[in-house]
Amino acid sequence: MINYLDLKKVNSRYDSDIKAAIDSVLSRGWYLKGQAVEAFENEFAKYTGRAFCVSCANGLDALTLMLRAYIETGQIAEGDEIIVPANTYIATILSITANRLTPILVEPDINTLQIDDSLIEQAITPRTRAILIVNLYGRDAFTQHIAEICRHHKLFLFEDCAQSHGIPPHGNAQAHSFYPTKNLGALGDAGAVTTDDKQIADIVRAMANYGSSRKYVFDYKGRNSRMDEIQAAVLSVKLKHLDEENRRRREIARYYFSNINNPLVTLPYHRSTEDNVFHIFPTLSPERDKLQAYLMEKGIQTDIHYPIPPHKQQCYSEWNNISLPITEEIHRCELSLPIAPYHSDEEVNTIVNTINNWTH
Repeated sequence: MINYLDLKKVNSRYDSDIKAAIDSVLSRGWYLKGQAVEAFENEFAKYTGRAFCVSCANGLDALTLMLRAYIETGQIAEGDEIIVPANTYIATILSITANRLTPILVEPDINTLQIDDSLIEQAITPRTRAILIVNLYGRDAFTQHIAEICRHHKLFLFEDCAQSHGIPPHGNAQAHSFYPTKNLGALGDAGAVTTDDKQIADIVRAMANYGSSRKYVFDYKGRNSRMDEIQAAVLSVKLKHLDEENRRRREIARYYFSNINNPLVTLPYHRSTEDNVFHIFPTLSPERDKLQAYLMEKGIQTDIHYPIPPHKQQCYSEWNNISLPITEEIHRCELSLPIAPYHSDEEVNTIVNTINNWTH
């Protein structure tokens, strides 16, 4: 069986270093807001090229706190509109509505599966305050046209980088998830916000600590959202290997692009693999479910990202009658192939040959 993703294999390659890092935390007897968190924040800020990294409990909190910080500064107000891709994981949308902001869903480009920058300007209204791009599947969603739109309309540019560790950031602030399956994954939940804006970083840090910047003094109505020392220590170990693992993911992707040749399977357009860290390798097939069943019969596990788009979910029932045909086509046809850095050349070749032999 070729597993889609085996987390034991992902982490076992650094087993001794991870155990040593955990033992170091245990020996110090300090489990929150300690030196391991401080060290990781400094390392990740340097890695991303941002001045500040503020850790938190998970990726959804990172998104939510990032937006909340701009509300606390008065730069964004409840009811304001945030342009966001319709094709995304639901956490992106949840962070907007949790802050009583209004998501404006924009269709993706069917060729790249990222937000279609040619459709953004027509979605802008007097209440628009920001564009929140999502580097979905690990692909950089940023374009110079998006940057020009933000400059022209004086909009903030936020980034959901949950799936794109290793892609340089572009906007005012970025939210990161270190869920175990991510390219840089912890052993549990963890997240972070990165930015060059000290005021935003300070507010996010306070908000994640019950709203407190000093012990027992509360400036904001915050929450408890902190990365623990063990997760930070593990992430520091794995950060050292992130570029190497992303290189392997790109090697596998290049092989897929060069060798998958089946008229029933469409690969997203790419100029270069350098704008993508391939957290996910998406394919599209009108016979997606049959293809997935066929691959499983042949011992190849796949996944679907994602079967139901946000605007068709029950929690957003007010949007259920909206028609977003490109998003809906992607969610109806998408199938993700194995692309973990531990997959061997032989396994990747087997996947390609099996797909090419499928006739449904």
